[in-house]
Amino acid sequence: MKIQSVNPYTNAVNAEIDAQTSAQALDTCTSSHRAFAEWRKTDIHQRGEHLTRLAAVLRKNKDEYARLIAIEMGKPITQARSEVEKCAWTAEVYAQSAPTWLEDESVEADGLKHYVRYEPLGPVLGVMPWNFPFWQAIRYAVPALAAGNTTVLRHSNTVPLCAQAIGRAFDEAGFPKGAFGVILTDHDAVAELIASPAIAAVSFTGSESAGKHVAKLAAGALKKCVLELGGSDAFIVLDDADVDKAAKNAAQARTINSGQSCMCAKRFIVSEKIMPDFAEKFTNVMQSLIVGDPLDDQTQIGPLCNAKQRDEVESQTQDANAKGARVLCGGKRKEPGFFYEPTVLSGATGAMRVWTEEVFGPVAPLFAAHYLEQAVQVANNSEYGLDASVWTDSIATGEAVARQLECGVVFINGTVKSDPRMPCGGIKKSGIGRELGKWGLREFCNVKSINAYNP
Repeated sequence: MKIQSVNPYTNAVNAEIDAQTSAQALDTCTSSHRAFAEWRKTDIHQRGEHLTRLAAVLRKNKDEYARLIAIEMGKPITQARSEVEKCAWTAEVYAQSAPTWLEDESVEADGLKHYVRYEPLGPVLGVMPWNFPFWQAIRYAVPALAAGNTTVLRHSNTVPLCAQAIGRAFDEAGFPKGAFGVILTDHDAVAELIASPAIAAVSFTGSESAGKHVAKLAAGALKKCVLELGGSDAFIVLDDADVDKAAKNAAQARTINSGQSCMCAKRFIVSEKIMPDFAEKFTNVMQSLIVGDPLDDQTQIGPLCNAKQRDEVESQTQDANAKGARVLCGGKRKEPGFFYEPTVLSGATGAMRVWTEEVFGPVAPLFAAHYLEQAVQVANNSEYGLDASVWTDSIATGEAVARQLECGVVFINGTVKSDPRMPCGGIKKSGIGRELGKWGLREFCNVKSINAYNP
């Protein structure tokens, strides 16, 4: 089987790569298992030194990696550079903080001495998507390695050149052979990998349907899994918010990665009192965004990943039009390349696919809320529960709203983003478990209780 890397801007083939056979992929898992026996015994500060070197490698090769991201999935080059920089920073955060985050914790109980240890589980299989080719891999792998696990990356076949480059980065940073492996296979091989006795746990980021399948496979093998799935994040603008600031940030929040992000604003719930002003300013910003060649530093919106992705976004928008939504800007594909124009839709309702489904493209539906309680109710009326943001002149009001929102992460007067110091993840159909921070670090640890009594 050949895996093709295709440029979504030109539709040209970047490269054709031989997929690994099932036997080759399982050999990579076995190598990871062998490496775990020694890596788990490596002093945590030495693991940190490897991570620090990884950060240096990522920064040194940032331009090369950014170009690969741009030509494989269409991310604007400036955003691609930022993605690689964030990966380097995350490696440094774990190098510095993991020793503290994994310290033994004393507990008062009925014996002489009680404490909790955090010990690695073994090789972690990462099944990762294409939309943040470097970040998704680093986000799960760095905490896993810092905790003493080894890991195997089964990356999306959309970004094979990025997958190979990530593997070379770990090699260049001096990680032991097998500590970080890369697998490029067909989708059917994933079941065998999860079932392999060489794999101890699974980290998955992707669609809800694929996440359910991975969870079922992991459960069948009695293996821990962390799932980061879809999102339909609410962007709530209250009537006391700074409208200019909210509108500008709304456009950024909806169009990061050309709208192809689980963690980004997708449903815009705005106080009816300020809706006309917000809609006008938001539309003006969306219309001003530069759409074009992802390798151009001026580009803000690149092509969607492939024709299927573009067609799905187009279908969701047409459904909204048919059900009464009004197009304030955009609403059309743009060629050549798999572009979809930055689009604003007014009059969104819960009957529209753009409101009930995850929209992986730069389409923003607007809903006018009559009062605060309705805004919260509408935000929570979703099968997803990943992130949300609240815009208000009162931090106290923002916190009160945040406590009522059914999701894993809330930002007040800030766009949704992930931070290696804070936990990231969702509830409902947005996933299981947490990534990042000390909480993500401990997901793939054995939380061991040790209890000592007088002889």
